[in-house]
Amino acid sequence: MTKKAAVLVAGSWGTALASVLADNQYAVQMWTRNEQQANEINCNHTNPRFLPDVVLSSAISATTDMEEAMQDAELVLVAAPSHAMREVVKQCKPYYRKGMLIVHATKGFEPGTLKRMSEVIIEELPDCRSELSVLSGPSHAEEVIQKSPTTIVIASYNKASAERTQDAFITPYFRVYTNPDMTGVEVGGALKNIIAVCTGLANGLGLGDNAKAALMTRGLAEMGRLGMAMGAHPLTFAGLAGVGDLIVTCTSQHSRNWRAGYMLGQGKALQDVLSSMGMVVEGVKTTQAAYQLSRLYKVEMPITDQLYEVLWNGKNPKTAVEDLMGRMKTHEMEEVAHNPNVTWME
Repeated sequence: MTKKAAVLVAGSWGTALASVLADNQYAVQMWTRNEQQANEINCNHTNPRFLPDVVLSSAISATTDMEEAMQDAELVLVAAPSHAMREVVKQCKPYYRKGMLIVHATKGFEPGTLKRMSEVIIEELPDCRSELSVLSGPSHAEEVIQKSPTTIVIASYNKASAERTQDAFITPYFRVYTNPDMTGVEVGGALKNIIAVCTGLANGLGLGDNAKAALMTRGLAEMGRLGMAMGAHPLTFAGLAGVGDLIVTCTSQHSRNWRAGYMLGQGKALQDVLSSMGMVVEGVKTTQAAYQLSRLYKVEMPITDQLYEVLWNGKNPKTAVEDLMGRMKTHEMEEVAHNPNVTWME
């Protein structure tokens, strides 16, 4: 009997992961609100708005009927934007059955509540906690759909669910690790988008590789500080969901967040940038959420603070860079400087 998976929604990342599932012998049904998009997928096996020039597997179909998508699915992948996650999960709630594997692949926080995506899903589907996983790591849809070698991580509160999800997604080109740190994997996946906007902005300003390296390195420190304050394990940020995702998002032509930052650095207005992208740029909303979280948890995040000022208060990007460089001198890592095993020479 063929296994069935439902994918909610049919954007670029949902479509790429649907392709991975299809390669693992799943019959995949994607849900979309757009009837024209559903017809395009069903009739032409293409999703041209999100992944042009790609022919999809015949094992992938689409529907605008949530009940049809969820019916008989043993795995449900939710790849909705962070601001739409709660609405999409509410829509699927009547068709959820205990025992379904629920996997989300969204990198962001819920605007307003500042909740991680797993927290949003569990609030709407309380019975799914032991079957819930998050999929994250350095992965662009444009490369996954072409079967380019990719390595990601699955995090879950439940080891058995993580391993079932690992089995569902692992292929010769899509290597999957497991991790018990749901908080760290979600926080890393969300916060790296902020640093990607910053590195794009730096390139748009004409700054060099030195500046990009500094932003990535100190940005990783910010990710770790906030993540640990929220309960994450520090080593998670040295792995795929931390430094791995940070590298690919800050250096790739496929990164929407980098491209948005680049246009901002060239002097374009934020609304013009977002309108021209045509797809969600998670780093913009995540910057606002991280700014608020840093105050809630009393964590210092100077790069995030400056990007917040640029995005939300109209600060000149050049001035933001100058203010970052002109901060008070400090140790690179406070905890190392005061560790009795790593001491200054007298």
